Amino acid sequence: MKIIANHYRANEIFRMIRENSGKTQEEFGKLIGKSRNAVQYYEYGQRNFDFELLLEIAKKEKLIITIETKK
Repeated sequence: MKIIANHYRANEIFRMIRENSGKTQEEFGKLIGKSRNAVQYYEYGQRNFDFELLLEIAKKEKLIITIETKK
């Protein structure tokens, strides 16, 4: 899976990562130490998450986060 983050909102990226993992909201929440409700709030954009959480998810899901200069 490759996501060009500039094309999406943060909550959409969060949802795509979770869905790509094949985990339910509850399973994903357990993986990152959050409740199912928290995961739902992140996915609906009702609660913001920080970059540290994204890095934690990337490590646990074996994802690579790349930042490139736009040409």
